[in-house]
Amino acid sequence: MKKTLLIWLVILFLPALVTAQTTGVKAESLGVDAAQQKLVEISVTKFEDAAFWRSAMPLDMGIAMNRRFEGSPAEKQPLEGETASKIQEQDRYVLGAKVNFFRRGVNHVSIVPVRPLPVAGITKTLSVWVVGRNYNHILKAVILDYFGQKREITVGRLNFMGWKQLTVAIPPGIIQDEYHFSSERGIKFVGFRIEFDMMESFGSYYIYFDDLRATTDLFAEEFRDSDDMTDGW
Repeated sequence: MKKTLLIWLVILFLPALVTAQTTGVKAESLGVDAAQQKLVEISVTKFEDAAFWRSAMPLDMGIAMNRRFEGSPAEKQPLEGETASKIQEQDRYVLGAKVNFFRRGVNHVSIVPVRPLPVAGITKTLSVWVVGRNYNHILKAVILDYFGQKREITVGRLNFMGWKQLTVAIPPGIIQDEYHFSSERGIKFVGFRIEFDMMESFGSYYIYFDDLRATTDLFAEEFRDSDDMTDGW
């Protein structure tokens, strides 16, 4: 009788013991991962200089142009520590892009900087303030990975009115570092691509951008040995 009771007790409490052990291992792993990250939100560009940007689309489909306008999203919050800094980047303007369509069709426009914008560390997310004008067009971010390969990431549809902050996570499949090197990490932002909905690609289309930011892991950059050598010579 006692032996039977003991067996039933083991059967009842064994799942709980296994779960407790598994949970402990996961918690420990998460703690190690968190200790090796230093997530910081940084500004990539605030679109202050319209001459730094250019727009291009197929010549037989339409004409694209850029212009800067004074303004800013009312809901936008400054970065942590930005207001306390004595040296602040100017933030008075937004970038506007205008597209005049010649005809309907499978169409797109690229809005790119004159040179790639590097993002330090391992980028987790990109965010940008956009005025989409409530069209079904799709906004994509174009980046270069560690090896310089161009990648497109879908940010979202532009079917909303007024300013809205769009955020997209960087897929883990995009390579941002190489374990042999500690000083060369990160991606480079090379522009936006708007893929137009065929049913709404007529007349004129306007879009505005402000404050492209990145949430990035700067653990290796901050804790890199100060006496380490720099490659690339």
